[in-house]
Amino acid sequence: MSKDSTLFVGLDTHKQSIAVAYIGSQREDCVQDFGTIGTLHRDIDRMIRRLQSKASTLFFAYEAGPCGYWLYRYLTGKGFQCIVAAPSKLPKDKVKTDRRDARTIATALKNANLSEVYVPSTEDESMRDLIRARTDMVNDLKSAKQRLNSFLLRHDQVYHGKRWSRQHWHWLSERVFDTTAQNVVLKQYMDAVEDRQNQLEYMEKQIDEYLPEWGRYPVVQALQSLKGVRQITAMTMVAEIIDFKRFANPQQLFSWLGLVPSENSSGGKKRQGTITKCGNSHARKALVESAWSYRHPEKLTRDLMLRQEDLPKPVREIAWRAQLRLCKRYRSLTARFKNKNIVVVAIARELSTFMWEIVNKGLIESEQSA
Repeated sequence: MSKDSTLFVGLDTHKQSIAVAYIGSQREDCVQDFGTIGTLHRDIDRMIRRLQSKASTLFFAYEAGPCGYWLYRYLTGKGFQCIVAAPSKLPKDKVKTDRRDARTIATALKNANLSEVYVPSTEDESMRDLIRARTDMVNDLKSAKQRLNSFLLRHDQVYHGKRWSRQHWHWLSERVFDTTAQNVVLKQYMDAVEDRQNQLEYMEKQIDEYLPEWGRYPVVQALQSLKGVRQITAMTMVAEIIDFKRFANPQQLFSWLGLVPSENSSGGKKRQGTITKCGNSHARKALVESAWSYRHPEKLTRDLMLRQEDLPKPVREIAWRAQLRLCKRYRSLTARFKNKNIVVVAIARELSTFMWEIVNKGLIESEQSA
């Protein structure tokens, strides 16, 4: 192997180990195993020095997964090219081992058969982590409330008023059971709900504090011009998608979101099924929840007017056009007796189109006019 050639290096990353394989740039070169290394920086540096003795240029790739992007940032920080590959686009093999996975990645990298995952900046990833942490706390709070309600229901203690109001908490504090053990359980369940509520409130305060400092804050504000899209939803969409401009058209966006119908067609038959759900689940869930607001008639509410107050005119025009279109489409589809869940998914798909238009056209037009 020539010292002036390029090595394509495949990495199969895990929590405590990385399997490494490489292949040269010449057509006759075969993939070779480097071995397994640790995940410490000194282990990676030692691997780099040994590979540089074989070729002058190194090109790395590894599969996106739970280990995140630290390895990408470490390698690119040292001046090397690196790709984080989409797992769903990698070639499949019936025999799966760490060594074979590394060899597959290295070969696919040489043949340019890898689909690259967009790597967010450190700032963007930190906001994504903040939003996902809030989502986890919302789910934890729901679980804590469900455990408390289930415990009370088992003992025929049912509150018939508005739950989690001040009166409800007063009612809970007056519950007394026959045994000490059950009173202990009630107290612990109540404390758990209160703790989760306090954690959620603290996280939301942190979001309000850090949001104005985020470089993508103007995009978050612009998306809130849409009906049903408030701050958390807008932040979720921006934090998960990061850069709307990396999608050349809206079809690429809602395909990435997994909002396109699955298809199994053969010959002259065309069969379409449910949506693929192959994209980002966090953004898709937030989008579908927002789409439910379009079951109500078109209206420029006071809250929506306040959200649009300081936004450019092109953005407001797109938002109003979106409301007219989506509310009418919801009524049209439900009038044809379509299932409401299917209708809302269709509305969510079109809502992502208007989001793409606001970022790629509305904000650009306002910048040019300024």
